Amino acid sequence: MREIVRNSPRFFLLALVGALALRLVFILKLPAITSDSLVYGDIAKNWLQHGIYGLSGIHEVSPTHIRLPGYPVFLAFVFAIFGVDHYRAALVLQMFVDIGTCFLVADIARRLISSQAAKIAFALAAFCPFLANYAGAALSETWEIFFTALALDFALAGIANSRSLHWIGCGFAVGGAILLRPDGGLLLLAIELYLGWLLLRRLASREDLATIFNAAVIVCVCALVPLGPWTLRNYRTFHEFQPVAPRYANEENTFVALGFERWVRTWIVDYASTEEIYWSVPGSSIDADQLPSRAFDSKQQKDETEQLLDDYNRQLRVTPDLDKRFAELASERIHDAPARYYLWLPLLRITDMWLRPRTEILPCNTRWWEFDEETRWLVLSMALAILNLFYIAASLAGVVRARHVPFLGLLLTFVLLRSAFLGTLENPETRYTLECYPVVIVLVAAAFAPRMRET
Repeated sequence: MREIVRNSPRFFLLALVGALALRLVFILKLPAITSDSLVYGDIAKNWLQHGIYGLSGIHEVSPTHIRLPGYPVFLAFVFAIFGVDHYRAALVLQMFVDIGTCFLVADIARRLISSQAAKIAFALAAFCPFLANYAGAALSETWEIFFTALALDFALAGIANSRSLHWIGCGFAVGGAILLRPDGGLLLLAIELYLGWLLLRRLASREDLATIFNAAVIVCVCALVPLGPWTLRNYRTFHEFQPVAPRYANEENTFVALGFERWVRTWIVDYASTEEIYWSVPGSSIDADQLPSRAFDSKQQKDETEQLLDDYNRQLRVTPDLDKRFAELASERIHDAPARYYLWLPLLRITDMWLRPRTEILPCNTRWWEFDEETRWLVLSMALAILNLFYIAASLAGVVRARHVPFLGLLLTFVLLRSAFLGTLENPETRYTLECYPVVIVLVAAAFAPRMRET
């Protein structure tokens, strides 16, 4: 990349200025400090001020493991230097992390395709509003995307050059991703699956078998080593083996309404339902009229569902008895339509996460299709929806054009594996596909690059 930058200094300077300006708009005009941000910030403050990785209570700080330490460490670093609750400083630092992601995406495009593709990829990443938007949010996405791109870039370098140093870098980058979010483990799985495929492919010729096997071991060890202190801390504090964070972000020995979660998976597809129904539990009432028609298969089932929600609304929490009734209703619906539960609904959730307007942390109406919000936000929603469709359609064209490019399978393995995982979630959120955007941008660059690297 250094040579490409030296050969086109004006291009990269203008792109950098534009990238910084775009991110500053989000940071200064539309910063996102969400409830999750405050949880991360509370952990960071307690760590700094009390030496406890925990959440504030009425009388004391209680140790917690509901969030991995990656982002709280970053916020603690920012708060120690710039002052407690200085989230804007964190956002400014994230802006430069996101610029680093732009260079990594460009380097991936250079390795796979060509120098021209690297320039296109850099511009696409620099002016991508979806990446820029999350640079202005006190959430882990910007760092997670950075480590994802870093790990993929190291992996491609390691496959091409067979140097252990690249695989060590890849493993620690994966470890960084896992320390930010548990689903960072999908990156490790994708890399190991691809290396396993390379190993099987070369078994007949016995070519470089030891090199590939060693690479797989190095990546796995380096990715998991950073989890050691966290796992040990959880064992000593909570007396349980917890190498990441709990699936439902629940505190130790707290009740998890698994029946309710399963019932939600029998009908949820759209992000609007995540906001209106899923996030309301516990603590807020649920309006049964907001349920889509697919939430019940008969008049009797509709009446039963409404009764369950009425019982919930009276106490604003899911008790074990109520959860058992939700579980029974979910089992009935799954028994009546197993293909819907195991295939069609997951596919629809994946489609929604990929295609809906990426406005979840902007002041836009979640129900964008009703067209009843302020004109400026409606225009913004439609513009972002069209731009997102462009990225997706162009990336598919890039797959066709670059199908013979060596090692493209690594990137596609990650995207397909992550997409399949997202279909199993109860809360379809578009931000969960952002980790795939470095790959999307590279593929878009492949679609528009004037020259492809020869295989």
